Amino acid sequence: MSKNAEALAAQIKGAAGDAPVRLGLILGSGLGHIADEVDGVAIPYGDLPGFPHAGVSGHNPNLLIGDLEGVRVAVFGGRAHYYESGRGDAMRLPLEVLRALGADMMIATNAAGSMRDDMPTGSIMCLSDHINFSGLNPLIGEPTDARFVPMKDAYDPDIRKDLRAAAAAAKVEMADGVYAWYSGPSFETPAEIKAIKMLGADAVGMSTVPEVILARFLGLKAAAISTITNMAAGMSDEAISHEHTKAMAPVGAAKLEKVLRGYLCGLR
Repeated sequence: MSKNAEALAAQIKGAAGDAPVRLGLILGSGLGHIADEVDGVAIPYGDLPGFPHAGVSGHNPNLLIGDLEGVRVAVFGGRAHYYESGRGDAMRLPLEVLRALGADMMIATNAAGSMRDDMPTGSIMCLSDHINFSGLNPLIGEPTDARFVPMKDAYDPDIRKDLRAAAAAAKVEMADGVYAWYSGPSFETPAEIKAIKMLGADAVGMSTVPEVILARFLGLKAAAISTITNMAAGMSDEAISHEHTKAMAPVGAAKLEKVLRGYLCGLR
C-alpha cells in the first residue's frame, strides 16, 4: 500500500467518517445515476491528488462514500481508461485507497458490445472470465514478485453466485459470459470482432480487465457486470458510437441497479 493511498484514505475518512467500507463499486458509461442513490458524502476526484480526471463524457468524477441498501460502500463515479493516457495502471491508486478504506471486494460495471444474438442491446451480463485481447497489463513495471498474480477465478465464484441469486429474485434476466478487453478508443473492426468471438468472448469493451487484475493484486475479491449497449461491429446494422453507448446504457442500467440493490441487501 502506497503512502499516498494511506494519506488519501485518511483525508476521505476525515470527510466521510471512519466506518470501514464494505465494498467498492466502479460505474461505467451512463451508469452515474447510481451514485446519486448513495446516502453519504461526495468528494470530487479533483480534491484527491492522483485520482483520474475521468475525462470521458458519461462519467461523473466523484467518489461517493456512504450507505446504499444499508451497506457502507465507496462508489467511483468515473474511471480512467488506458486509451486516455496510455497507462494500464491508471486505476491503481483509487483501488489502493479502496483497500485502505477497509473494503475487501470490488464490483465493476461497464458498457459493452455483444457478440451473441441471445444477448441483445439492453441486456446485462455477469462476467465469468475475461480475455485480455489488448495484451496490456496494469502490473507492468511492478518491481515485486507480487506482480505474478494468479487469475484463476478472477471473478469471484461466491460473489457471482450471489449476483445471480439477486437477479433471479428481482426477475431480471442476466447472462453469464466472457468479456474481452480491447484498448480503444476506436471501436473494433468486424474482422477483429470475428477473431475475438472465435477466441471465446461473448462481449467486448474498453475497461474493467485492468481493474480486476489490480484488484486481485491488492487482495480484493472482484466481480463485474456489463450493460450491453450495442451489438459488436458486423453483428447488426447499428451505428456504433459513444453517443449511442450513452443513449442505450440506461436500458440495461435499470436492470443492473435492481441486481446490485438485491445483492447489497444480502450483505446486510
